[in-house]
Amino acid sequence: MTEKQNAPPDFVNPVEEEFARLLDYYGIEWQYEPHTFPLRRNDAGATLEAFSPDFFLPQQNLYVELTTLRPQLNSRKNRKIRLMKELYPEVNVKLLKRREVRNLLLKYGLDDAAQGILGTEAQTSEP
Repeated sequence: MTEKQNAPPDFVNPVEEEFARLLDYYGIEWQYEPHTFPLRRNDAGATLEAFSPDFFLPQQNLYVELTTLRPQLNSRKNRKIRLMKELYPEVNVKLLKRREVRNLLLKYGLDDAAQGILGTEAQTSEP
């Protein structure tokens, strides 16, 4: 596991920014992509594949990964989460799938941010 430098968040997806605002509103401490977990290495030890969950919530000791991908396109992300849990069983990680992300945003009145997460407007690939 490597730690990234403390820089202002440069969110990859607008949903991540809305999620961060929601955490801020409720006073939940968070870090954006603070750690990268190697998942696969070559024989020389160089990292071939890694995973950086979107958020770390230190008080809950929980990593949160958000996805707005259509379910049939989630296999790569699901595989990385599964592999991470195998390699780092002590690390708590939660994947919030697009319906869960949408429902969370709607629950807290972030209707504009929730638009486009489901249906034909949903993301069809990773940003």
